[in-house]
Amino acid sequence: MEKNKFVFIVDDEPAITRLLSYYLKDKWGYKVESFETGEDVLKKLHLKPDLILLDIMLPGLDGIQILKKIKQFDENLPVIILSAQGSIEVALDAIKLGAFDYFPKPIDSQRLEPTIRNAIKNYDLSKELINLKENVTRNYSFANIITADGKMQDVFHLVSKVLDNDITVLIHGESGTGKELIARAIHYNGYRKEKPFVVVNCASIPRDLLESELFGHEKGSFTGAHQRKLGKFEIADGGTIFLDEVGELEMTLQAKLLRVIQQREFERVGGNELIKTNVRIISATNRNLKKAVELKEFREDLYYRLNSFPVTIPPLRDRRSDILVLADHFLTLFTKKLNKEIQGFTKPALKIIFEYDWPGNVREVENTIERCVIIADGKFIDIKDLPPHLTPIEDSASGFISSLFDGNVIVPFEILKENAIKHALKVTNGNVIEAAKKLELSRATVYRIKEKLVSELENGD
Repeated sequence: MEKNKFVFIVDDEPAITRLLSYYLKDKWGYKVESFETGEDVLKKLHLKPDLILLDIMLPGLDGIQILKKIKQFDENLPVIILSAQGSIEVALDAIKLGAFDYFPKPIDSQRLEPTIRNAIKNYDLSKELINLKENVTRNYSFANIITADGKMQDVFHLVSKVLDNDITVLIHGESGTGKELIARAIHYNGYRKEKPFVVVNCASIPRDLLESELFGHEKGSFTGAHQRKLGKFEIADGGTIFLDEVGELEMTLQAKLLRVIQQREFERVGGNELIKTNVRIISATNRNLKKAVELKEFREDLYYRLNSFPVTIPPLRDRRSDILVLADHFLTLFTKKLNKEIQGFTKPALKIIFEYDWPGNVREVENTIERCVIIADGKFIDIKDLPPHLTPIEDSASGFISSLFDGNVIVPFEILKENAIKHALKVTNGNVIEAAKKLELSRATVYRIKEKLVSELENGD
């Protein structure tokens, strides 16, 4: 029984209307309103019924004409056609015009009831989908990106120029600056917004699996390929594919990506079929790809293809007016989420938050404020609630380093390196790629120390 669902009956035969009203209202629990003409029901569509039972033979405009006008008002509103004619041609015409179903008279009530229930259920799902799409578009509007800085407004103005074309966009910026957020805003504010937005993190997927992830594979193409798999480029067809950390692609995959951009086609791993694709490519990197090209680590031709429209997101330390805005935003968000009554920050805590450089950018601010909200016991977040790396014991890094070399004690370089890596991993929230970049060390070195630290924790050392 569909409580509070509203059904219109449009039929000029009082006996049919009474019978249908009896079933709908008294037996099945629907709210009902009846009409004798199509013109009358068109005047009441603003009442937003959940379903319409519509007779074909009506005085004035007939059922088919009324059906067309209903579909112009709301193409998803379910209409069930009723007819004493029993004509297959009439039924087919009605279905082609968008009727949910067709019932000849006399009406089989046992078949009608589940049909009405399914029609209303489908209508509810369609409304939920529309609301979801509207919410997604609203959430990723540029107005919803938290910023008060003129540099970010310049970024918004720049990307507004590419919303409704297919030029490849390369978003440059440090980790945590919101590159994916900008990519989503481009997609959901452009003409492809009804189509998929597919994210591929090129750094997080093992290299031997990344080709299959991007382009799919055929059954039996390699060990473990038990069935055909569609790649992200197929899944994103008609929409946008976002290649995050694109600078981590190995050379062979760079060549295949270049072909996709140039030819708009690819082959699955182990396959011979050429698959056409219609996707917009937006990519992002925290590396200096121009330098990578000079070092022969990135293809020059691919770089210029991806970098057709470069967008650079400034780090948070270069737009300090956003630091306090973001801190306040995340405070409001997490106090509500965690059901805590925190009113703000003390002035000393706010000063430290403002002066800190935030190497992890917006993501680090978010994680830090969430931690503060969890820890804080009072009505204001104070210095004691901030993570230790925001409140160093020494006044400066140089003071700390110089203290290591006081007296006659010689500190082994390996210990210095291990502590530097440990601190970098803490600051970057465990991001090995970012820590290696900041320390100017190889990733292998940082991975090795990280694994050692994890092992020591697991063994209780």
